[in-house]
Amino acid sequence: MSIVNIHKAKTHLSRLLARVEADEEIVIARRGKPVARLVGCKLQGKRQPDVLKGKIVLLEGFFEPLSENELRTWEGK
Repeated sequence: MSIVNIHKAKTHLSRLLARVEADEEIVIARRGKPVARLVGCKLQGKRQPDVLKGKIVLLEGFFEPLSENELRTWEGK
């Protein structure tokens, strides 16, 4: 983990992003106090259409309006 000040982060953002892509964590500080953390993001795999097809069953009445009591409960009243 490295700590850099805001000015350096703004000036060298591309370099910092390259380091983050290499799994390094960067902390950005203002006057020596940490204010943000730069970390890589893990991309999920490709989306697969119909991956849940046949695995989810909707009960009869699922699309029917809620009763007044259910609606009050849902709204926290």
